[in-house]
Amino acid sequence: MVPLLVVLLLALLLFGAGFALKALWWIAVIVLAVWLLGFVIRPAASGGRRGRWYRW
Repeated sequence: MVPLLVVLLLALLLFGAGFALKALWWIAVIVLAVWLLGFVIRPAASGGRRGRWYRW
């Protein structure tokens, strides 16, 4: 009975980790797309040159 519980717990843990990693990959792809769009859509700074789109 104990080995069965260990196997089920391990399967549940690996499934949870896999789901979390997949969600983190999607978040990383969305952040990368927004970051790349920031380089394309930059506001014009004073003097007519392209400014930074970030504030840091």
